[in-house]
Amino acid sequence: MSERLADRVALITGASRGIGAAIARRFAAEGAHVILVARSVEELEKVDDDIQSAGGSATLVPMDLMEWSTIDGLAAPIAERWGKLDVLVGNAAILGRLSPMGHFPPDMWEQVFKLNVHANWRLIRALDPLLRASPAGRAMFVTSGITRNPQPYWGAYSASKAALEAMALTYAAEVAKTNLRVNLINPGPTRTAMRALAFPGEDPESLPAPEQLTEAFVAVAEAGFDGHGLWVSADQWPSSNVVH
Repeated sequence: MSERLADRVALITGASRGIGAAIARRFAAEGAHVILVARSVEELEKVDDDIQSAGGSATLVPMDLMEWSTIDGLAAPIAERWGKLDVLVGNAAILGRLSPMGHFPPDMWEQVFKLNVHANWRLIRALDPLLRASPAGRAMFVTSGITRNPQPYWGAYSASKAALEAMALTYAAEVAKTNLRVNLINPGPTRTAMRALAFPGEDPESLPAPEQLTEAFVAVAEAGFDGHGLWVSADQWPSSNVVH
């Protein structure tokens, strides 16, 4: 079986569990060298063990994306070792909590935006030259269907994901004449800790596991994928997969 991401270098945030970990394992299985970014060393090492036992390779980067100065330091070692970055997956995010708009604690609102929006901007700022240095750079940012169907009490998360979408699509417009392709991916309802926090009464077994949604991420990461500025539904891939 051919490896669809052979020789590609991919950085994935929020890679220690859930969707990020599933993407990391799948990318590695498809031949990519994965750079795994998350706070928990222990959880990253578990993902690394899975990848290595399956014959893949990974570099672990334990870091808190809330500490923006550490993001700025990502580029230099990647440039020194590989001279490029082929794939960026901006996956890390927090829910905050569900609350009426007027009841969000200001510090919580700010924390949600700090990770879901500002950290992704810092990643773009730091890694853009390396993505452009790739013959087929691919950047994808994980969004949510809540931006298309606003619901009560989801204000912080919904607004942050809407801002992320606007930022990513602006970036896409700016790099349209380069080899870099930028897209948004909505996993859809998934069996994750964040989903359980938002829907505590829901049966998690009724939802797809993160591993069932990785095909869209692989397809968008491939060098031959030319879609740009798209909104991709991973849970519907490949049918009805793109919303312009």
